[in-house]
Amino acid sequence: MESQNKKSRRVTIREVARESGVDRSTVSRVFNQPHLLRKETVFNVKSVARQLGYSPNSAARALRTGRNENIALIVPDLTNPFMPPIALAVQKEAAKLGYCVFIGNADEDPSHEEDLLLRFSDQVSGAVLVSPRSDQSTIERLAEIIPLVLINRDILGIPRVLIDSGQGMAEAVKHLSTLGHKHIVYVSGPAQSWSNEQRQMSVEEATKALKIELTVVSAKTASFSSGVNVVDELLAVGASACIAFDDVLAQGICQGLEGRHVTVPRDFSVIGCDDILGFPQLTTVTSPSLSAGRKSVEMLACSILSDLSPNTRLVLDTNLLLRNSSGPPKIKY
Repeated sequence: MESQNKKSRRVTIREVARESGVDRSTVSRVFNQPHLLRKETVFNVKSVARQLGYSPNSAARALRTGRNENIALIVPDLTNPFMPPIALAVQKEAAKLGYCVFIGNADEDPSHEEDLLLRFSDQVSGAVLVSPRSDQSTIERLAEIIPLVLINRDILGIPRVLIDSGQGMAEAVKHLSTLGHKHIVYVSGPAQSWSNEQRQMSVEEATKALKIELTVVSAKTASFSSGVNVVDELLAVGASACIAFDDVLAQGICQGLEGRHVTVPRDFSVIGCDDILGFPQLTTVTSPSLSAGRKSVEMLACSILSDLSPNTRLVLDTNLLLRNSSGPPKIKY
């Protein structure tokens, strides 16, 4: 009986302040005006509060016991066509499990990811973080405050769902090699992207194994306009085909090539990634984004109930889908 009373006793703000080494007004600001404080202070206080079981109100207390019906979904760019299918899958799976979803758009800014999660942390039971741009130490600190599941970021100790583009990218290189291409370009995406790192590595390994010349051109951002703007550099290297980080970039590249009177695939082949419908219909590497969204919510629900190992790591495979944007090289080697 005594242990039950202890478990149900409400932790006070004074206790959180004492354990955190700050005064009570600072604890209050952490939960009401976090933007006025240093992020290190917010991380520290919220981590202590979670360990003690403190919540600033009854609704948040229900949240911490797993009875709140809210989870968060944080994405780097909601306008990227890769994101809506994940959001839809997350929403549908969450509804099945009795959760509502708060969606936050980080606008490709790591600091926005932190701010959104800190603001959401008192209103949700946990969060799915898609393709996060924050550094590893920041994500690890956030995971101490709120249960997290990552999509497309491989960090030991945090549950994650990974879309492995390696197989699909290797198939793309082999496809171009079979068509007769001897020099291709990989058009890279955001430097902070785990997916970009994995895709580029796979292309590099495959081209080396097949003795194909590879040039890497950075588009910096995964946007249609970046694809258009990179075309001059793409054509200058003398390649006959490219593999883009994603379909958004690839669509922009096709538009830029058309503006320079270069016909796809007669004059130049383009392969994308993520299987996003558009025009032209791209040869692309598939992306099981719906499965990633569903599985991430399943894992998060288990994590909220402390029924999931933090080292849970689910890998989803990809493959090449042939359409209309790849063909034999016009250049005769």
